[in-house]
Amino acid sequence: MTTTSTRVPGPADAPAAPAPGRRLLVPLAAAVTVVLWGSAFIGIRAAGFDYSPGALTLGRVLVGTLALTVMAGLTGRLRLPRGRVLAGVAVWGVLWFGLYNLALNAAERTLDAGTASLLVGLAPILIAVFAGLTLGEGFPARLLAGIGIAFVGVAGIALATSGGASDGVSVALGLAAALVYAGSTILQKRLLPHVDALTMTWLGCLAGTVASLPFAPALLAELSAASTSATLSMVYLGVFPTAVAFATWGYALTRTTAGRLGAATYAAAPLAVLMSWAFLGEVPAPVALVGGALCLTGVLVATLRLR
Repeated sequence: MTTTSTRVPGPADAPAAPAPGRRLLVPLAAAVTVVLWGSAFIGIRAAGFDYSPGALTLGRVLVGTLALTVMAGLTGRLRLPRGRVLAGVAVWGVLWFGLYNLALNAAERTLDAGTASLLVGLAPILIAVFAGLTLGEGFPARLLAGIGIAFVGVAGIALATSGGASDGVSVALGLAAALVYAGSTILQKRLLPHVDALTMTWLGCLAGTVASLPFAPALLAELSAASTSATLSMVYLGVFPTAVAFATWGYALTRTTAGRLGAATYAAAPLAVLMSWAFLGEVPAPVALVGGALCLTGVLVATLRLR
């Protein structure tokens, strides 16, 4: 989810090789990020029975902001940007921490966690499309082929969840979440050269919290009636998939290439399917699983270059 500058990196931009004793920390940090991001779909589903999408969004980002504030205070690394960079980070935060979470929370009201994760897993293709449109990266044949394969996969998921109008809306919301994810990543590409990752994450989460404040009355009302397990799921979402996962992602990103690290995120959707089955007893319909497999295949075809 975190990316690098829009400028094509050269050999001089390659990250310094980690010390031998720390080499395992990079893949470990990447693995922590992927597992926590995959678990977020399960946490949303578990909390969503007692919390409405808006209340859950506010609760998650509020907890995330508090956790990130503690982390930033312990590291002492906050360096606040100014002017256009600050405005851009605020917009990014409203999109990523506010709108993305709101759309995904609403989608998982009727979609199981695994199906939602498969839809959001389309984001890398959408990022490539946005890059072709806005960054002049073009539309190579592999991207077009991947889009075609993924489109068939989405059709399969839509067919498997066509039990009612609400399911169709949920699929659309899941795709909207992937769209916001992709757009936020492109925006982040432009901003990261001007602000460090921890500061950007903290400011972005804070901006998402402020934008979600209209849901405060709903959160307060639902908090008093929600089960303890649902509230703990909301707290988990704020602390781990939001604060901790972004911190481990930033650690790994500064010590390896974005392309190599980004490939690891493809495992998030299959992990979410497995965790949904293990913890919630939910498994996507067979047609949805086939559609999801096609979506992931399309993503791989579109975004991985053969060497």
